[in-house]
Amino acid sequence: MSRAKVQLSRETIATAALAIADTEGFQAVSMRRVAQELNVGTMSLYYYVRTKDDLISVMDDALMSEAVLSKLPRNWKQAITEIATRTHSIFSRHPWALISMRSAPPGLNAMRHMEQCLEALAETSMTSKEKLTLLAIVDDFVFGHALREAASEKAVDMEFAAEQIAKGHFPRIAEVFSGGRIEIGKDRFQEGLRLLLEEYGPRRPRTASKSIRNSPRRREDRK
Repeated sequence: MSRAKVQLSRETIATAALAIADTEGFQAVSMRRVAQELNVGTMSLYYYVRTKDDLISVMDDALMSEAVLSKLPRNWKQAITEIATRTHSIFSRHPWALISMRSAPPGLNAMRHMEQCLEALAETSMTSKEKLTLLAIVDDFVFGHALREAASEKAVDMEFAAEQIAKGHFPRIAEVFSGGRIEIGKDRFQEGLRLLLEEYGPRRPRTASKSIRNSPRRREDRK
């Protein structure tokens, strides 16, 4: 029994393309394959997406829609933490997007995401450069952690490692693992993000008085 045709739109096309990338890999995404998934003729897609690059753009825009919070916390650190966590979850569910979506130009939802990030920092005393620097650092952390999660863990030749340690060439490794294998905490993304934001702050609202901004406590906060 054949599947019923769906109502075509850029959104339904993006949803189908994302599903194909998740199950078959990004390399399987094509206009023909998406049309097959939607049970429509290939040419009917071109009314909504003109090229393969346009298809990638609508896929990216659909992904970025998931990064936008419905409500932004007032505390800037909590807001950035929630945005970063939401973004990280996107790449955890769609690891192929870390590499394959790099060529996509920013769409409407990417701009909404950026606007929300800047809104989270609007009441801090950060300069424009400091805001953009912080957001770039957070992105680096989010993408780097997601890439590491997506990579398969390399098996360690324990016999070889034990032989090398026994020769005394790696005293620090021997010291750390003297009690056996150590399981690293599963919450290191949240812990790393917390430490990153603590190092960058704290920041006071930009409406703070001059005497407060120049106080010893203020200078200490910047350390």
